[in-house]
Amino acid sequence: MASTRSAGLVLGLGLGGFVDGIVLHQLMGWHHMLSGWYPHDEKINMLGDGLFHLLCLILVCAGLALLVRAAPVPSRALTGWIIAGWGVFNLVEGVIDHLVMGVHHVRHGADQLLWDLGFLVLGAALVAIGMFVAGQVAKPVRR
Repeated sequence: MASTRSAGLVLGLGLGGFVDGIVLHQLMGWHHMLSGWYPHDEKINMLGDGLFHLLCLILVCAGLALLVRAAPVPSRALTGWIIAGWGVFNLVEGVIDHLVMGVHHVRHGADQLLWDLGFLVLGAALVAIGMFVAGQVAKPVRR
């Protein structure tokens, strides 16, 4: 059986990595994951940062799994709401950043609108799947 200690440590590793990667790598631009080895190769540094963030995501997911095993949290509901929250992010970010403001697109080029619309469809599907998994379809929302 997982403990709250192991769940907290694994979550802390992942979240700490995200803070380092987002704040120091992306916002401040002080360093990148591989900037000591490849100081002038932006593409390799971006790949290194991406792999680092993927590892952080894996750690956060593992920490959540450990937390669900250690604490009396309904795992189906938590999983469903996480999926739904991901979908809400896609919908909000897709409408505001892609369509309204044009900050960026999912994939730039001749078919960028199709990629942006596909992103929105994925977001809506994630919301529906998440609500289904959480068992919240046709039930009042509890807060």
